[in-house]
Amino acid sequence: MSDVVTEAVAALNAKLAGGFSGTAKFAIKGEGSIMIDESGARAGDEDADVTLTASTETFKAILDGELNPTTAFMTGKLSVDGDMGAAMRLSGVLG
Repeated sequence: MSDVVTEAVAALNAKLAGGFSGTAKFAIKGEGSIMIDESGARAGDEDADVTLTASTETFKAILDGELNPTTAFMTGKLSVDGDMGAAMRLSGVLG
């Protein structure tokens, strides 16, 4: 597991205190994937309700609150595949 994924899992678990309703996967190009569900965040690469794909830089900017997930999607920096409702719920959690 990459350092980026390890750090991201810790940051996401801090933000997702109550877990997440449904399943989501963050695919970080060149680094790996993070699964998010009712238990919180963990490294993994399983099927999910929604998959969000971004570069390491974009993902870090979203986690750090420097980039709004909706803005990242609208500008093509974040791609979403699957349940848009789940993506919007996750966006609300991430800020």
